Amino acid sequence: MNTIRNSIGREIPASVPGRKILPFKGAFASPPTGRIHARPIKHCRPGENKLLGSIEEAIKKTGLSDGMTISFHHHFRNGDKVGNMVVDAIAELGIKDITIAPSSMFPVHDRMLEHIKNGVITRIEGGSVRSEIGKAVSRGLLDIPVTVRTHGGRQRAIEAGEVHIDVAFLGAPTADPQGNANGVYGKSACGPLGFVWADYMYADKVVIITDNLVEYPATPISIPQSHVDYVVEVKSIGDPAGILDSATKITSDPEKLEIARHVVEVMEVLGLLKDGFSFQAGAGGISLGVVKYLNESLADKKAQASFAMGGITGPIVDMLHQGTLRTILDAQAFDLEAVRSLEEDMGRHVEVSHYLFGNPHTRGNIVNMMDASFLGATEVDVDFNVNVNTFSNGYLLKPSGGHPDAAAGSRVTFITVPIVRKKFPVVRKRVTSVTTPGETVDVIVTDRGIAINPKNHWIVKALEGTHLPIVDIHELQREAYDITGGEPEIHTGDRFIGLIEYRDGTIIDAVRNVVE
Repeated sequence: MNTIRNSIGREIPASVPGRKILPFKGAFASPPTGRIHARPIKHCRPGENKLLGSIEEAIKKTGLSDGMTISFHHHFRNGDKVGNMVVDAIAELGIKDITIAPSSMFPVHDRMLEHIKNGVITRIEGGSVRSEIGKAVSRGLLDIPVTVRTHGGRQRAIEAGEVHIDVAFLGAPTADPQGNANGVYGKSACGPLGFVWADYMYADKVVIITDNLVEYPATPISIPQSHVDYVVEVKSIGDPAGILDSATKITSDPEKLEIARHVVEVMEVLGLLKDGFSFQAGAGGISLGVVKYLNESLADKKAQASFAMGGITGPIVDMLHQGTLRTILDAQAFDLEAVRSLEEDMGRHVEVSHYLFGNPHTRGNIVNMMDASFLGATEVDVDFNVNVNTFSNGYLLKPSGGHPDAAAGSRVTFITVPIVRKKFPVVRKRVTSVTTPGETVDVIVTDRGIAINPKNHWIVKALEGTHLPIVDIHELQREAYDITGGEPEIHTGDRFIGLIEYRDGTIIDAVRNVVE
């Protein structure tokens, strides 16, 4: 296979069937051109019935056939039922060669693996692959590489027509017979529906699948009837308990809490912690520890942050209730406290789309307004590049999420990691894969010290002479290798199985198949 190298030296395929390969040139080096993609016009006459009896009927009504593309969202995370129901029905109808373009996938979707093996699904264009599907893809199951996109980048790709969705199947905890829908109410309430904006705006056909059909009009309106073709009622669209993740809780590890404390101390020295401060926190244990100490610091100062963006969790809701935070901007709930808050704190807890959050090809998005983001990683390297997609064994098992979007927009981007995780060094000479480029990363905070990106002179100067344990990134890398015995060995083949797309549509890295 012919390959090329992008601006950060990563080898990527020169061509992939069905798409144009644009190598990454820099975080802000590829200004957009062209116009926004549009969906076909359709007229709905007064009194026209959109309500259908089954998913199978909806598939037939939409005209879905071999070779088309469908999408679904992951607001239920590992509790989702819609994706599996739809793909099972497609298989039952004998439809083949389908591309799926989900916002992300979870272990609950592993039952689709059989549909990949038997040719029902032949391509994945979405937010991520995980679990058994991710392992199978990493070993070379699919002929065409999976494309992994950021939250903002997926919205951009759909809007630009680079990902054309023939039919979007969107789970909605509450909907009316005309298709107005939201995630606030119902037995399957999942909170905001931030992922679906581009799907309902640009898919040729939109099907709402709900387990809570209510009288017209269903309010608040997250998905409007003007963009919905059909509505199907089923027994259950998802289990809200599946939204929870064992990693989505504040760490109790003293060393990791020290990392979190250092992040807040750095923000203090940089003068960020004052009225009007804005931030995004990841949902990992260390990031939630940062939220804890941030809340305490703002309370001591009697200061109030202007807004927090998320992926929202209970600790962020606590800040709202305690008065250290004025507004939550929420595109996805990460726990049930956040789901409840969207209803109970309406007006202060506001649903937004991932289009508004991070689509770089717009007239401005929320990430550009953030003072700080504190995010996790699977690996970082001496050039401050960050990997969140692959593990150190080479397997493609994680999403890009909003990581590159938040890093690109935030005034100061923190990465919080231990220098070693299990037997693998986390601070590397060269990360296994690049998700977020080093030029958008400012400070790496670890359990063995704090490394500052030398390009950010104002941060370097501000932290000179402080009590904080500032170290050179190369020192952290050497220590990590001393502890683990050096660079881990990865056995890869000559096939590309994954493309890591940067938020602007360029390819920042490519993943080769794992050979065991």
